[in-house]
Amino acid sequence: MIGSSPTPRRIGILGGTFDPVHIGHLRGALEMVEQFALDELRLIPAARPPHRDQPQTSAEDRLAMVRSAVAGVAPLTVDDRELKRDKPSYTIDTLESLRAEVAAHDQLFLILGWDAFCGLPGWHRWSELLEHCHILVLQRPDADSEPSQELRDLLAARSISDPQALDGPGGKIAIVWQTPLQVSATQIRQLLASGRSVRYLVPDAVLAYIQAHGLYPASH
Repeated sequence: MIGSSPTPRRIGILGGTFDPVHIGHLRGALEMVEQFALDELRLIPAARPPHRDQPQTSAEDRLAMVRSAVAGVAPLTVDDRELKRDKPSYTIDTLESLRAEVAAHDQLFLILGWDAFCGLPGWHRWSELLEHCHILVLQRPDADSEPSQELRDLLAARSISDPQALDGPGGKIAIVWQTPLQVSATQIRQLLASGRSVRYLVPDAVLAYIQAHGLYPASH
């Protein structure tokens, strides 16, 4: 049958330890869904992040918290593929497995903070990432990391000034200005360790899970 091909699906990918997931993650994710008309944004908890300290809580607890946080919020979904792998959570492996599951013309958008982007040359097979996706780099007004010459060259070759003009399944980089909520998982863990409340910094369902399972106990 001759006709137009199906409209490509637009899928965002946001990885992290989510230890715990908080309103900064979730509000930022929803803003990306709306700004880029994403059909779906997948939150992908990392099992053993190669470039960060190991999470304080188990993979099972972090996965359960993310699932409870996004329940009923249609465009936000949870993808547990990295937790099923018995090796460090390399983004290139995740992208390759995702790309194998979606249509060739579907668009994947890997969402990275500016600091993570500046560390990209230390990532496993980092130069292959753009073969599978576009990269959306969240730049914030107070960011102070400096990109390496390698990254400056990559930006010169692959970045586009209008993020809305990203087309095709991958290959481009767009800088997206976003003023994030001043919330961090580290801050939340510190508050809990000192016996203070984190209500309104995490969704109620996540707070209930933390309390029910005795996560991040106060230190005496």
